[in-house]
Amino acid sequence: MIVAAVFVVGAFGFYFQAAQPSVETDSAASERVGQAEVNLSDEELLEKFEKALSIIHEQYVDEITEQQLYEGAIEGMLRTLDDPYSVYMDQETATQFVESLGSHFEGIGAEVSMTDGKVTIVAPFRESPAEKAGLQPNDKIIEIDGESIEGLSLYEAVLQIRGEKGTTVRLTIERAGQNELFEIPVERGVIPIETVRADIIERDGHKLGLLEITSFSEDTADRFKEQLEELESEGIDGLLIDVRGNPGGYLNAVEDIGKLLIPGGTPIVQIENRQGEKIRYMSNLDERKPYPIIGLTDRASASASEILSAALIEGGGYDVVGEQTFGKGTVQQTIQLGDGSELKLSLFRWLTSAGNDINGEGVMPTVEVKQPDYFYTAPLSIGDEGALRLDMMSDQIRNAQTMLKGIGYEPGRVDGYFNEQTKQAVTAFQRANDLNATGEIDEETASMIQQRTVDSVREQENDLQLQTAIKLMLEQINE
Repeated sequence: MIVAAVFVVGAFGFYFQAAQPSVETDSAASERVGQAEVNLSDEELLEKFEKALSIIHEQYVDEITEQQLYEGAIEGMLRTLDDPYSVYMDQETATQFVESLGSHFEGIGAEVSMTDGKVTIVAPFRESPAEKAGLQPNDKIIEIDGESIEGLSLYEAVLQIRGEKGTTVRLTIERAGQNELFEIPVERGVIPIETVRADIIERDGHKLGLLEITSFSEDTADRFKEQLEELESEGIDGLLIDVRGNPGGYLNAVEDIGKLLIPGGTPIVQIENRQGEKIRYMSNLDERKPYPIIGLTDRASASASEILSAALIEGGGYDVVGEQTFGKGTVQQTIQLGDGSELKLSLFRWLTSAGNDINGEGVMPTVEVKQPDYFYTAPLSIGDEGALRLDMMSDQIRNAQTMLKGIGYEPGRVDGYFNEQTKQAVTAFQRANDLNATGEIDEETASMIQQRTVDSVREQENDLQLQTAIKLMLEQINE
C-alpha cells in the first residue's frame, strides 16, 4: 500500500549504562571516542546488539520483555532517520491506520504528527469533532485530560486521544500567537470518511460546480468521477476543487483524479527513489475540459492534496486560490512484518509536474488569499479568574475581541485589553442574543460568541478564499 498521507507514530530509543557505578577519566573518554570511530562488520554489530539486548533484559531495574526491547529497537532505527513519516506500527496501530483511510472510525477526526518533540495537529477533518471544537493546524497538544504527555511517543499519545464515541477528551493546547495554554474539550464521535462532496453555486447566470475532497481514500477517485459526471450533466460552466484541510491519502487516488483533469501527455506527479531514478505518472485525458478549473488550498492541505494542487498549476495551467500548503513531499509504503505489525517507510520523494521538490516548502497558490482573522481564533474559555471584564487583559480577551469584530460588533481594539468600547460591544452582543446585558464575558456569553463565530465561518459568503475563487472564475468564463 503506497500512501502520501500525514500519519505519524513516534519512536523511542533506550539508554544503557554499565551495571557498576564508575567515574570516567579524560583518558578513558578519549579511548571510548577512538573505539566509536572503528567500523565494525555486520557480524560484529549484530553481536554488539545482542549483547546490549541481553544486558538490558537481564539487568535493568524493572521487568521488561524481549518483545518490548525488539520493538523499541525497530523504533530506534526509524528514529535515526529523522523522518516523522517513517514509523513502526504494531498490530493495533496498523489497524487504526487502515481504518483512518477506510469508510469510518471513532475518535476526534484529526491528523497528527510529531513536530519538534510535540504532538501537533496537521489538520482537523472537515465537520469533525476536532474542527467543531476549534482545533487548528499546527496546534500543539501539551496535555491530555490534564496529564502532561511530554516524553510520550506519538503512538502512545494517539491511543489516549482516540476513544469511543460519546466520550470526551480534554486537550491542553499551545498555539502560535497565544501567550497562554488553553484547554479544548472534544467529544469523540464516529468519523465518517465521505471523501467527496459536490455542490452547485449559481452566480450571475452561471453554474459553478464545487467538489470538496476531504481525503484521498480507497474509493475517492471513483466518487470524484461519479460526482464530476453528475455536475457535468447539470451543465456547469466552471469547476472549483477544494482540498483545504485535506491531509492526504493514497497516491493512486490522486493520480486517478489527475487523469480526469490534467491534459493528456502531461505528468501529474513524478516520484524519485534514492538512486535519483524517476517515474512519471502521466495523464491520458483526451481533451482539455471545456470549462475553467480553479483549486482551493490552505496551510492544512498536505501531501496528496499538494500533488493535485501542483498538477493543476503546472500541468493544467489552472489557478489555485488560498494559502501556501503544508509541505510534505515524500511517499510512504506500508510493509508487513508478518505478525500484523507494519513499517510505514518513506521510499520516494514526489516531485511536481514540472519536477519541483516542495518538501518543507509547500505549494504556493497562484492567487494568495488569507481568511478573515476571526477564522483563526482559539476557542473562548473562562478560567478560574471568572468573567472577562473592564480593565482586564489576556489572550482570551483578544480572542473575544477578534470574534466580536468578525461577527459585526466593533470592540475598538484587538490587543487583549478590555476597554470601554469592548464592554459596549459585549453589551450589544448580549442584548442581540437575549443574554443578561452585563458587559462582561461570562461562560454563557463566551459560549454564544463562540457559536455565532462558528456559524459565521460556515457561511459561504464569509469565505474570502471561496469568494475570490468564484470572482476569478466568473472573469475567466466571461473572457
